[in-house]
Amino acid sequence: MENKIRVGISCGFLTDSGGMFPGYKRDYVNEDYITSIIQNGGLPILLPILDDEDDIKQQIDGIDALLLSGGHDIDPVNYNEEPTNKLGDTSLRRDSFDLALIKYARRRQIPILGICRGCQVINVFKGGTIYQDFEYRPKQSIRHWQDHNPAQPSHNITFEKNGLLNKITGMNTWRVNSFHHQAINKLGKDLKIIAQANDGVVEAIVDTQYSCMIGVQFHPEMLSSVDENMNKLFRYFIQQAEGN
Repeated sequence: MENKIRVGISCGFLTDSGGMFPGYKRDYVNEDYITSIIQNGGLPILLPILDDEDDIKQQIDGIDALLLSGGHDIDPVNYNEEPTNKLGDTSLRRDSFDLALIKYARRRQIPILGICRGCQVINVFKGGTIYQDFEYRPKQSIRHWQDHNPAQPSHNITFEKNGLLNKITGMNTWRVNSFHHQAINKLGKDLKIIAQANDGVVEAIVDTQYSCMIGVQFHPEMLSSVDENMNKLFRYFIQQAEGN
């Protein structure tokens, strides 16, 4: 039996606010991350939040590709800014974990896909900054936080001509979902924008100096059950690990 590509998925955290165990802490990922990896030929491996860098390195040594999941806002101390009034919940512990995952994944030259927060973490890792809320963008934004079904697209994005998403899907535009109140501000070193919303918000990036590091601001895992192009993205990501 052929071994499947092991895709490590970074966990988020949750503190129960009620129920049987109020205050109980959990590391978790949403099921659609797992389903999207399985249905596109990969084997999902959950990566709980750890503190010791040697342990994190061993986590990376046990996988073939890294998926950075969504979650809380990134603490602005990571990009040398002070917090603003619109900043949401943050976790320096998770920030440190995600940044260490990227560091060790890059040392092993394995593919990296960042989704929503994961896209922003990639930008911060490369020295970029984040708008802590759309209110702080100088240009008026369309609505980027939809209240309806996550499997229902919310707005259009436009691909860079001959860019990676254009090549993967064969399309020039894509209709995507949207669940974020922050966005990339200053672009990190060696990163390139390959998709934008109509208001100029960055929707996808790649590292031009790394074999495969992709960030998308939307949630393809939530749309993979209804949009085959989302599966094309996951298949591309998984296939990049086959030669490692």
